[in-house]
Amino acid sequence: MKLKKRKIKHAALFFLCWFALLVFLVDGVLKFQTLVDYFGSYALVEIALVLLLLLPTWAVYRFTKE
Repeated sequence: MKLKKRKIKHAALFFLCWFALLVFLVDGVLKFQTLVDYFGSYALVEIALVLLLLLPTWAVYRFTKE
């Protein structure tokens, strides 16, 4: 599989912006401990946050046209 520079650039830019937004929301607005208390599992919250970061980034990479 050959990686395309333009696709990687768009996915990386999206990743950075989305990561910053998630950090702001989780650490500033929602508070991580509140999420852990709500879902009841530290691992579940961590996995959900990682998936919320990686899946949209992969979608941007996948659907960016050359």
